[in-house]
Amino acid sequence: MITTVKRWTGVEVRALREARRMSIIDFAAHLGVSDRMVSKWEAGGANITPRPVNQAALDTSLARLNGEARVRFTEFVAPEVLSETRDTDVSDKPTQIRHPADGKLMTWIEEGIYLAGPRDEPIWLDGYYLDIYPTTNADYARFVAATGHPAPQHWESAAPAIEIADHPVVWVTWDDAHAYADWAHKALPTSQQWEKAARGTRGNIYPWGSQTTPAKCNVRGSGPGCTTPVDRYKSGVSPFGVYDLCGNVWEWLATSTTTSRFELKGSAFTSPFDRSAPSIFNDADRSMLDDDTGFRCITAALNP
Repeated sequence: MITTVKRWTGVEVRALREARRMSIIDFAAHLGVSDRMVSKWEAGGANITPRPVNQAALDTSLARLNGEARVRFTEFVAPEVLSETRDTDVSDKPTQIRHPADGKLMTWIEEGIYLAGPRDEPIWLDGYYLDIYPTTNADYARFVAATGHPAPQHWESAAPAIEIADHPVVWVTWDDAHAYADWAHKALPTSQQWEKAARGTRGNIYPWGSQTTPAKCNVRGSGPGCTTPVDRYKSGVSPFGVYDLCGNVWEWLATSTTTSRFELKGSAFTSPFDRSAPSIFNDADRSMLDDDTGFRCITAALNP
């Protein structure tokens, strides 16, 4: 069990910052707020009223303190000035699982704040599991064999060529991707779920950080000009250990933009590097299929 603050005071905000040994600027970036806001909270005593999204960010930051930092927090805050507290369970979810339906390796993306979109807006998301790799041709072949769903047009038969088995499946429409997700007892990620997995919680521009490094992904100019194995770009993984969130193939998402259009993220081997940032918007008609578009799945539950 851990203790989290139910109603924050300025003393507690400062104690949390000092427990994390962060400057005001670093702590503000950690929470996704301005440094002026942190200073205002710390000077506000018992009269601060953080917005719900910021309250959630503070709660999450406190809940994630390690043992030494938690001791520092309690040392900085005297019992008589602590606000009312509640006990919450520590998450017992494993960091990685192999999904029982389609056998794919998935990683846990913990609940909490991340910085979304080109304006780095702080957004709270519940936790979920995400496929570590895009759906490969081998994964999709099991779906085709089990359901009789039509094979992608680049396969010569009902199975892919051996040399592309570990490449992401392409030539799939949004409905093809959705059908696979239903078969696997999963779902397509929303735009926000996908972006959080790619950028982490600190607002990275790219999965590996904010450095402009095209060699870390399969995009036009730095890649071989075709899809690559989904585990090839090991230096380009996200803070959650997820691969190919920049380059290789665009990925279909659950977020619709109009009646028949859905968002895509990630860029592809056909894309210039300046289109690869996870915050960039793209969408397409659900019937679109191309040699640079695939998908991956999420789930909130382990059992099919």
